Amino acid sequence: MPKTIGTHSGSFHCDEALACYMLRQLDEYKDAKVVRSRDPATLDTCDIVVDVGGVYSHETKRYDHHQRGFDEQFSENYKTKLSSAGLVYKHYGKDVIRAILADEPVSDNEADTLYKKIYESFIEGIDGIDNGISQYPESIEPAYRESTGLSARIGRLNPWWNQPEGDMDARFAQAMGLTGSELHERVRYYALAWLPGRKIVEEGFNSRFDIDKSGQIVLFEQFCPWKEHLDVIEEEAIAKDPEAPKLFYVLYPDTSNSWRVQAVAERPGSFKSRHALPEAWRGVRDEALSERSGVEGCIFVHQSGFIGGNKTRDGALELARKALTMD
Repeated sequence: MPKTIGTHSGSFHCDEALACYMLRQLDEYKDAKVVRSRDPATLDTCDIVVDVGGVYSHETKRYDHHQRGFDEQFSENYKTKLSSAGLVYKHYGKDVIRAILADEPVSDNEADTLYKKIYESFIEGIDGIDNGISQYPESIEPAYRESTGLSARIGRLNPWWNQPEGDMDARFAQAMGLTGSELHERVRYYALAWLPGRKIVEEGFNSRFDIDKSGQIVLFEQFCPWKEHLDVIEEEAIAKDPEAPKLFYVLYPDTSNSWRVQAVAERPGSFKSRHALPEAWRGVRDEALSERSGVEGCIFVHQSGFIGGNKTRDGALELARKALTMD
């Protein structure tokens, strides 16, 4: 007999649509019927219930977050109160990830990394919005309105105030499909693009003393989006060894087979570099830059000093090494 997933009737939200979708990715609930009701007797017959009922109990498979006194977070490292999506993800998220990546090999360590990353980048925002938790102090007035996020788009699948309800179960099925398609895209991106990028950055970071004895230059033989990974990896390394040198420059090939030297930002998102390329090189190009720097094959240094280019790997490395000793 197919199992049943219970949730509330009436207007729906992103969190329970996603919670139901995630449960149906699991073998135990893949053929489950979704029952939408607020009748306690009906919900009592369901095998698992989300976002309704006033009970959170993993043992009895009840996952509501509306009851007085509820204050569950993803872990002690997070402050955002969970919605039904967060509760389901907390208990079943790794299995959901493996189900979505059924055709891809995923190690336990990779699954742990993805589990945390997908919560931070996708699920937590849904939790915060459903629980009415602002991203920033309410004293700060937003510069513009934003209504294109997933939670807003799910909300617009409900009937307008002056429309007949029609088939609400069909509307809810559409909502589950939309949340599910975005979850799939996020999981596959982080597993197949973000995670391989992290491996490249880890390898470069771990080899930094082989590149230069200072340990302040990292070189990637292949380009990937590196800033977020490097921030995290360096922070983890400094937590283990507070005396470890901070990184100043990152080297990588660009799309024209030349090489870039990029200064590491003072902090994530900052436009200020820890050690910008020398002032004497800024805004200078080609032969003039080669002559001024004493390095052959130079292409440019940006006028702010945050990035420069050279035709070869060795030329870029020489620029970075010289820049370490200059202002």
